[in-house]
Amino acid sequence: MGTLPALDHDNKSSDAAEEFKLVGCTRFVRTNPRSDRFPVLGFHHIEFWCADAVSAAGRFSFSLGAPLSAFSGLSTSNPFHSSHLLRSHDLRFLFTSPLPPIPNPNPNPNPSPKPAIPSFDRDRCLRFSADHGLAVRAVAIRVASASSAFEIATRHGARPAFPPADLGHGFSLAEVELYGDVVLRLISHPDDHPLFLPGFDHVAAPAPLDYGIRRLDHAVGNVPELGPAVAYVAAFTGFHEFAEFTAEDIGTAESGLNSLVLADNEERVLIPMNEPVKGTVRRSQIQTYLDYNGGPGVQHLALSSDDVLKTLRAMRAHSAIGGFDFMPAPPPTYYRNLANRAGDVLTAEQIKECEELGVLVDRDDQGVLLQIFTKPVGDRPTLFLEIIQRIGCMTKDAKGREYQKGGCGGFGKGNFSELFKSIEEYEKSLESKIPEM
Repeated sequence: MGTLPALDHDNKSSDAAEEFKLVGCTRFVRTNPRSDRFPVLGFHHIEFWCADAVSAAGRFSFSLGAPLSAFSGLSTSNPFHSSHLLRSHDLRFLFTSPLPPIPNPNPNPNPSPKPAIPSFDRDRCLRFSADHGLAVRAVAIRVASASSAFEIATRHGARPAFPPADLGHGFSLAEVELYGDVVLRLISHPDDHPLFLPGFDHVAAPAPLDYGIRRLDHAVGNVPELGPAVAYVAAFTGFHEFAEFTAEDIGTAESGLNSLVLADNEERVLIPMNEPVKGTVRRSQIQTYLDYNGGPGVQHLALSSDDVLKTLRAMRAHSAIGGFDFMPAPPPTYYRNLANRAGDVLTAEQIKECEELGVLVDRDDQGVLLQIFTKPVGDRPTLFLEIIQRIGCMTKDAKGREYQKGGCGGFGKGNFSELFKSIEEYEKSLESKIPEM
């Protein structure tokens, strides 16, 4: 069994956190108690708060092949914020920046203008951007009822961030604190509704880009202490432990981290959290993140592709002209051993292409994972992206429809040491150039 404490419905998460202890990947036994406190339907979107939504959205669109899909701002009678929605299949990235408080020439507008995102606050957004740079403000999940989920979550210890609001057209929104300045946004709406959210105008892309990215696979947060953070989120969501890793599992000779993944009943909403390990030769990269981010926050977002090699070819073609850069590839010895680990799934040609593109390959008892990581996407060594493809774990639902189990192939445990070495070398190169203050 895993070591996430069994949470009594009436106990505080802090009590459970005192019992928290990781057993490590090799001794962890995955179970799914289907313990969600409210129905969860999947990830809905990720919202970034930033100083300039146009520029940030433009770079992400160019780098990911995700065209502009919807917009809210002055032209949609929203004088509060400029928000640009990028979409690639089921992946939705929303970039929001504040608009200046210009006096309205009509002192009694009818109807009174409202922000498209009702929880938006101009002053808070400005502080957020100053504190964190380009960063994730909201991890949004779709639920059956935002108001019911909010009531249940707060009753079980969630710290309220924004009460339920009716947006019209059957849409509702509410927010609770997740960690740091990040909120878990609860969205409910009718099935197959064409709108992203009311207050947004649809934007038709004349020639849509498509690099093959399909959806958000998981959103990873960094926190100072894993026990209290995990117990808090598990207490109000009912999410169960999906995987865990300790420094012994995934660390290097110089630094390390501990990590635990929470998942919903269907194991489609995956929320890993990391903490730094103290007393190592080098400061943990998680601590570096916490220092430069100004506290807890979303460390990286894993984007799922249906053909990661195709996606990487497209992304790398844009790296030198404003796209995203990638972490250095592992040494050739890594790929010489790859046929023994994944030769039954990948062809020799695919393994060769993985080496050419710097793609890492790992597997668990159920499937294979192909993954690669970008360098930080902003001006701080904080937020980065992971591009992945999961192979295997196909099953059918009650209606006979085929789908892939969540987390198929794991989270790259066998690749962590290579990734961390790359991060350590990247941080060393930065440190050598930073003058002493």
